[in-house]
Amino acid sequence: MQRRKGVNMRIARWVAAAVLAVSWVLGSAAEAAELPTPAAAFGFTPGTDRKLVDYGQLIDYLTSVAEASPRFELREIGISELGRPLYVGLLSSEANLARLDELREINRRLALDPAIPDAERERLVEEGRVFVLATMSMHASEVGPAQALPLLVHELVTSDDPAVLEQLDRVVLMVVPTHNPDGMDMVVEYYRSSLSTPYEGGPLPGVYNRYSGHDNNRDYVNLTQSESRAVCRLYTNEWYPQVLVDKHQMGSNGPRMYVPNVHDPIAENIDEGLWTWSGVFGSSLANDMATDGLRGVATHWLFDNYWPGSTETALWKNVIAFLTEAASCRVATPVFVEPSELETYGKGLSEYAKSINMPDPWPGGWWRLSDIVGYELSTMRSILKTAARNRSEILRFRNELCRSEVAKGRTQAPAYFLLPRRQHDPGALAELVGLLQAHGIELSQATARVELEGRVVEAGDVVVPLAQPYRAFIKEVLERQRYPVRRYTPDGEVIRPYDVTSWSLPLHRGLACHEIAARSADLESRLAPVDVASLRSGVELPVDAWGVALAAAANASYRAAFAALANGVMVERTLERTIVNGSELAPGSFVLRGSPERLAAAAATPGAVALTAAPGVPTTVLAPRRIGLVETYFHDMDAGWTRYLFDDFGVGYRLLHPADFESTDLASSFDVLVFPDVGVDILTKGKRKTDDDDYRPTEYPPQYTKPISEKGLARLRAFLAGGGLVVSWQSSTELFLEGLGGKEESEELPPLAARDVAADLEKRGLYVPGSLLRARLLADHPLTWGMPAEVGVFSEGSPVFATSIPRADADRRVIATHPDDDILISGYVEGEKLLAGKPVMVWLRSGSGQLVLFGFSPHHRGSMSGTYKLLFNALLLPEPAP
Repeated sequence: MQRRKGVNMRIARWVAAAVLAVSWVLGSAAEAAELPTPAAAFGFTPGTDRKLVDYGQLIDYLTSVAEASPRFELREIGISELGRPLYVGLLSSEANLARLDELREINRRLALDPAIPDAERERLVEEGRVFVLATMSMHASEVGPAQALPLLVHELVTSDDPAVLEQLDRVVLMVVPTHNPDGMDMVVEYYRSSLSTPYEGGPLPGVYNRYSGHDNNRDYVNLTQSESRAVCRLYTNEWYPQVLVDKHQMGSNGPRMYVPNVHDPIAENIDEGLWTWSGVFGSSLANDMATDGLRGVATHWLFDNYWPGSTETALWKNVIAFLTEAASCRVATPVFVEPSELETYGKGLSEYAKSINMPDPWPGGWWRLSDIVGYELSTMRSILKTAARNRSEILRFRNELCRSEVAKGRTQAPAYFLLPRRQHDPGALAELVGLLQAHGIELSQATARVELEGRVVEAGDVVVPLAQPYRAFIKEVLERQRYPVRRYTPDGEVIRPYDVTSWSLPLHRGLACHEIAARSADLESRLAPVDVASLRSGVELPVDAWGVALAAAANASYRAAFAALANGVMVERTLERTIVNGSELAPGSFVLRGSPERLAAAAATPGAVALTAAPGVPTTVLAPRRIGLVETYFHDMDAGWTRYLFDDFGVGYRLLHPADFESTDLASSFDVLVFPDVGVDILTKGKRKTDDDDYRPTEYPPQYTKPISEKGLARLRAFLAGGGLVVSWQSSTELFLEGLGGKEESEELPPLAARDVAADLEKRGLYVPGSLLRARLLADHPLTWGMPAEVGVFSEGSPVFATSIPRADADRRVIATHPDDDILISGYVEGEKLLAGKPVMVWLRSGSGQLVLFGFSPHHRGSMSGTYKLLFNALLLPEPAP
């Protein structure tokens, strides 16, 4: 972390220290005199109608505060995906900021050391301060928290209220000014450009960051995005705050503010004390906001906390973590809400009326950004007050959790998770180990063979002991998920989950992982620190090397192959199984030809084999594929995640928006067209369909809603008729299964020998809320090269395919099929038997064109590396496929 301080900062501290020696009051007056108000700095008060501060203005103001006030520091913590610096502000008394290193060490001891003697612990509690981490506006359209921050900071650094000064002496407030600086600038710039147009206050066309859009709040297990990694470091292994609040907004026509506690279901691995403390903060929030005259505050409503992945994943690391959600206006444009328009949705509130979960409903009327800012300031004052009031109890609780989690790991099953070194994908284990280390988890490797509980632990296997402070997180992300079914009434309706129900890292990555129930002194005597480098080892090429072979089973092999193709290296794939230098090369293995210098990077790939001659089996030569990736402007998160995956693996592509189809000669421009998960109505009508099968009015300017026109559809049909390849999954498959209908038929395409039967299954009771389901793969097919015979696929229940015997100029192959029983691997399913024997991935031929259709997400938010190869194989599919 880098301090954003200068000579002026040190001078300001010397001056402030001298003034404070006279009195707190005079000191506060001196600070106020040299520190401009937010209104003076920006030319308007944050929260003013139709006015927004952008990221540069926000950081410039906070920098000026840091240079002028001894109560505030600003430190750089990372770089955003688009290159903007990320910061955390630290706000407290001058005395606390002068001893930050000491306070951070106290935090670390209390968080991670279960063996602190009681007397020493009491001394640390007495000397420590509660650290509260607040993260603002990660969803960039939810502007209120970040806009409120300058007012909050100015208020706290200039206050001479004795109660506030006491709170700042007891608490260090850490604030991430915005979780999403790229998105903040995107939203502010678009909002300013839309002022006084019909689209003022409408949503930003596209995703509001580089890749993930709203899903940036789903990344705190896999840590694919730089912003997630930066904030995770703050609470995991740098500052160890005891309290975290993540600030959000929601829709406009319901309650005005959600505060904790959450609704069922809750995560069963989390200690009950954390839920109790969330309730303490939530009760204080509701009470303090009522005292401030703020109405429409709801609790125990809508939001559960069963799944990890949001910023509040800190809960699994013993942080008292919760979110608040304020009602939105139209970005910074006021809205008028009629009383008849107020409603509730989701669990916890059945009617918009006075109830125990919302005792003082808001009556309706005008709702402005200034209202949101007012609610945000009230919540932050309340959180600061509650943390200060409970300083010693919160600090003591943090170490009690550390002790109890370590004790559970020593006395409760499982005692360890075992990750064998020998895995189907030779590089996947190293990636998981690196991720767990980023999460602050201690891992070891066996140094010798050990037998226990009927299982053999081989030398080099990775062992994850659960006797660690972050035991709850380890258990949550390494075990398979079983949804905790809770009902509204006995034997009544099941409470549905807020988000997905499976996230097991080993299962999603195709890794074997075993639970060891009891501790073993023999095993623990044969453990050493994990050597990640040894798990990533490739091969050293001799000077006379002919080339290098890369295992089809390794995801890293595809990264190396895509890089080689981009650099002009000859790349082939084997068509038969063979043995080279004692290593088996399965069908689909990559063969790269070139000098050792050109192949050095590929040789470092796990599972690589040096070749002194051609492998002696038939091969197919790969050519660089011209890939078109379809992305709409309708906050198309799945397309954003697909771009992330392609960029991460070096897959070259060109973006296509629906309007581009009409003016693009697809047949001469592309070999492959990729359609991620997006509704066919958005693609072909430029509209989004509602749950009641009606169309929602669009709020985007017309240039962003142009669909694939009739001429564009004709070009798509011509692309397929000319031998093109389409790769499509989930909702977008409907475009092709419904026949690519259009009036301008330039080529006749034979009908596809497949249809989607998911709607019928849903009527019969199928419900899959994001779960890992078992699928069996067609062996020895180019689409399944490198894959095991059986795999877990991430399913949301649609589409599900049925195939039929085609006419002579068409064909089909079922690539993945659910088994007859034991389909659910992890998560939750209703009507599981309805999926028995059903295809969930098909290859289709229509004339000369090929289509690969997935009934599941092959990547799901960058978390399903166990099925990446199915997508990569589709991109590299030979012409024609067997």
